[in-house]
Amino acid sequence: MNASSGQYQGNLQYAVDIVLCIDATASMFPVLDTVKASALQFHERLNDVMAKKGKAISQLRLKVIAFRDFGDNPNDAIEQTGFLTLPEQAAEFERFVGGIDAGGGGDIPESGLEALALAINSPWEKGLDRRRHVIVMFTDAPAHPLGTVGVTAQTYPSVVPRSMDDLFEQWGYARSQTAVMEQSAKRLVLFAPDGAPWQDPIAEEWDLTLHFESKAGQGLEEFEMDEIIETIANSL
Repeated sequence: MNASSGQYQGNLQYAVDIVLCIDATASMFPVLDTVKASALQFHERLNDVMAKKGKAISQLRLKVIAFRDFGDNPNDAIEQTGFLTLPEQAAEFERFVGGIDAGGGGDIPESGLEALALAINSPWEKGLDRRRHVIVMFTDAPAHPLGTVGVTAQTYPSVVPRSMDDLFEQWGYARSQTAVMEQSAKRLVLFAPDGAPWQDPIAEEWDLTLHFESKAGQGLEEFEMDEIIETIANSL
């Protein structure tokens, strides 16, 4: 439990799980340090914003998925942590994020949808009274269509569906019978290009999704990260 949560005894407390999907391909080299710095400050800034709103996070867990391209090198296409409880496991979180290096990627599209599928299928918190499950995607590239690149590689995750329609079914919608995420808890925040698949179909058709447009090589501005954090805090 965060030390600050004791200030809000009697108020609602929240279990927050956040998965950060980070594009680690070579095109991200100019901006990856900024994204990593934002990731390292993410939990402290979220706690600060929540405290100003008179809310406490009683359990905060972060998971990181760094992705590249199964079509370029399936052996380093995905690197990930499990859920890490903060602040207790902050050192492990910082070691992993600090060790992400930009490289590879091959062609322009990357394996962002595979990373998103892994995030959706994370072992989300099921207990505690109030929950929020948030996926944040950082990429400057479009994504390979599911089922087309790297699916025969031994490292390709079996949980990844083979089509966008099947991925949408995993994300779910109101009254969905096939969703793997809790409808009332989930949120998706995309810092991604304006185009397929991020804007269309995901941002346009998926519920509880917010899209911030990114452009190759232009990085993540402070006001954008502030807005992302405010968006998450305001959803609690």
